[in-house]
Amino acid sequence: MVSALTLSACSSGDDSGSSDTVRVTLVNHVWTENIRKALPEFERETGLKVEVTQLGEDQLSDQYNVKLNAGSSDIDVMMYRPLQEGRLFAKNKYLADLTDKAKGSSDFDLADFQAAPLSATTYEDKVVGVPIITEQQVLYYRKDLLEKSGFSAPPATLDELKTQAAKIQADNPGVAGFVARTGKAAAVTQFSSFLFSFGGDFVDESGKSAVSTDAAKQAYAFYGGLLREHGPANISTDMSWSEAMAIFTQGQAAFYPEANSLYKNATDPAKSKVSETVGFAPFPAGPAGSKPYNVPSWGLAVNDASKNQDNAWKFIQWAAGKAQTLEQQKAGVPGARTSVWENPEGIATYPQDMAEAITVSLANGVGHDRPVVERVAQAREIVGQPIVDAITGKDAAASAEAANQAFQKFLDDEAR
Repeated sequence: MVSALTLSACSSGDDSGSSDTVRVTLVNHVWTENIRKALPEFERETGLKVEVTQLGEDQLSDQYNVKLNAGSSDIDVMMYRPLQEGRLFAKNKYLADLTDKAKGSSDFDLADFQAAPLSATTYEDKVVGVPIITEQQVLYYRKDLLEKSGFSAPPATLDELKTQAAKIQADNPGVAGFVARTGKAAAVTQFSSFLFSFGGDFVDESGKSAVSTDAAKQAYAFYGGLLREHGPANISTDMSWSEAMAIFTQGQAAFYPEANSLYKNATDPAKSKVSETVGFAPFPAGPAGSKPYNVPSWGLAVNDASKNQDNAWKFIQWAAGKAQTLEQQKAGVPGARTSVWENPEGIATYPQDMAEAITVSLANGVGHDRPVVERVAQAREIVGQPIVDAITGKDAAASAEAANQAFQKFLDDEAR
């Protein structure tokens, strides 16, 4: 894919600064490709022109770091990651307050957005972005292995997950009962659903570090124990989703908790040896119930320095509206609108058990899958250390205590 591309729907001549031209910066993504194809419709409806700059993730971040920090007004609409840089952007006042526009439009219907993803694009009770692409954690599993070991249904609880993983592993030498991300930072997002389902979180209601609570310690020990006792032989502690997915799709594991957005890697016969036997189930319930994440991986916002904010909002109204969200979801891009998930057309392209599993995530989902802080990468390194320690057999509780001290210092420093 081209890493940097500028597409202009403008007529010849330099009119990019005029008010009828909306300058939109987007990331390389299937969502972006779909929107590009639909742009003539928006231009016909509004009489506006759209100029799109499309970049890879790293280039996008670099451009934002330079232009937003300089107060540049040559970006109107920006595609951004609410859980990765959203809090920093909002605190630095890079994101325009869209509250009145979003709540004042009955056609846009802000109430149609799921609460969990919308919470991630809200800062200090202000709507500063609109979620456009969501992810929910579900449980991937092998139907054939469950049946062989006498299980009539996938695990409904985390205790059942452990029991089934152990039995399947014992019945199938060379096959792991469970696989998941293991890298210190990479595992944090998938571990989060375990943490929430045990009743914990990364930060408590008062803003203090919560990674040494009893619930957190139990979650760390459980996640690490599953991988240590029932994971692949000689498991490494630097696996991201691609390595974990490869183990699952090569037929070497029975259970794999992962984002629904990656499911085609498991169901495509060209990529998966187990495509015919893959099933999907809701995230198993822990002591606090089934609480998987339901998060926006990408959102749209208006640059606060833009001189063209009204027309920028018109673009977001259209691109994140009900019609475009439905078309995106039919193309396999999960959105954040309740009405689209309730529409049979909106789930027609998903496997039935996947759609049912996602429904549970939508109802019970938590709107973040990592600490909601400004320096997300550093935070993930800190709170991810006990995951690695638990996998390698170290004292998970002691590691959680050490991580809690480090994370609290991190939070204190960030608050200064």
